[in-house]
Amino acid sequence: MEKKTLFDKVWDAHVVDTVENGPQILYIDKHLIHEVTSPQAFAELEERNIPVFRKDQIVATADHNVPTKDQHLPIQDLLSKKQVEMLTENCNKQGITLYGLGHPYQGIVHVMAPELGITQPGMTMVCGDSHTSTHGAFGTIAFGIGTSQVAQVFASQCLLLSKPKSMRITVNGKLKNGVLPKDVILYIIAKLGTNSGTGYFVEYAGDVFKDMTMEGRMTVCNMSIEMGARGGMIAPDETTFEYVKGREFAPEGEAFDQKVAYWKTLPTDEGATFDKEYEFDAADIEPMVTYGTNPGMGIKITDRIPEINDVSFEKSIKYMGFEKGEKLLGKPINYVFVGSCTNSRIEDFRTAAAYIKGKQKADNVTALIVPGSQQVAKQIKAEGLQDIFEAAGFEIRQSGCSACLGMNEDKIPAGEYCVSTSNRNFEGRQGPGARTILASPLVAVATAIAGKIVDVSKEIEEEELVIA
Repeated sequence: MEKKTLFDKVWDAHVVDTVENGPQILYIDKHLIHEVTSPQAFAELEERNIPVFRKDQIVATADHNVPTKDQHLPIQDLLSKKQVEMLTENCNKQGITLYGLGHPYQGIVHVMAPELGITQPGMTMVCGDSHTSTHGAFGTIAFGIGTSQVAQVFASQCLLLSKPKSMRITVNGKLKNGVLPKDVILYIIAKLGTNSGTGYFVEYAGDVFKDMTMEGRMTVCNMSIEMGARGGMIAPDETTFEYVKGREFAPEGEAFDQKVAYWKTLPTDEGATFDKEYEFDAADIEPMVTYGTNPGMGIKITDRIPEINDVSFEKSIKYMGFEKGEKLLGKPINYVFVGSCTNSRIEDFRTAAAYIKGKQKADNVTALIVPGSQQVAKQIKAEGLQDIFEAAGFEIRQSGCSACLGMNEDKIPAGEYCVSTSNRNFEGRQGPGARTILASPLVAVATAIAGKIVDVSKEIEEEELVIA
């Protein structure tokens, strides 16, 4: 019998038809939409008088353009206001489920769908957003699509696609104390480069990913796109099933047991082959920071910026205001952002609060804590984390994409550094002229407390904190 990978199993189960010697028609189980990439697709359908084929398979939320302060008031930015209003109008017109501003389920699309049990193993999922790869943490084929493809899925619940190649990245061993899933993926991208995954769907395997929580797995899969991959996946296991069980839209009782029985058949067969494989040792991974303008420009927090003679490299570090051979340790930082679809789940804030408790934010730092959804915001409050953050001088906001990208009011001033738990650090990502240093929630809050970049593993050792 043919040995199949996890990716093969899920892909092959969704092929509706194959064009002779060409692409395949892939059925899409769930279509997530938000206010940025859907208006043009809705307009195209209207122009061509095509109805939305399977509205029950679509879930919408507002995230990129929403303010994170005073969400009960009208949106001030006119373009943002128009995009959010158009989403509401289009969803109402088409009868599509919308978790808009003010709804208890509203949040970043890649945070609210998993926490509601909308995301389940073995599915195909798409969204007009590159970080749709997040959902691959459940053993799901999930990827971002362009506006014309959003229209295709609206009209047919299918996509015409060429099957990507497969890659497996294995990390075995035990992570050091203070090394988080964000460090793992930043390390992998720094080692392999931002084009290493182009044309591939990645499966993450080995002890490190097996030992991770679902939140950690989502962080890793979220950034698969940052190495150019179409998406990333982790095989579903007991951790996955436990996470999905009992959530709002998860199957119940016997239906859930039947699903689990199927989900258990999905992991890669012993002896299945991949087009490319990489292996890393967990012991080599340390807390990471980026120094440039792409996520592959990352170093261990104690290392120096490499000395590379290359025009684009030099342009990048010039924008960042850094020098070759410089250490980032001790660099004064005035802005810290903990949030985004990479790191705004409850576990991220528990980790941050465990470190912050009893400490005080440095006077020079503006530190934002932005939950990924209304539900996470509720948990932060219920678990007493909000009190810890506020006592330390951190500012808690309402749910949304916030300062991950300059599409709302939460922008970083030009020329300022921001240690950010987001996924992208290109020029102007957090606002015109802003300089982004990507890091884990732990490195971010340690920076906020010290007012500068510090070796967080040393800090934890001294305090005998166990954060992993």
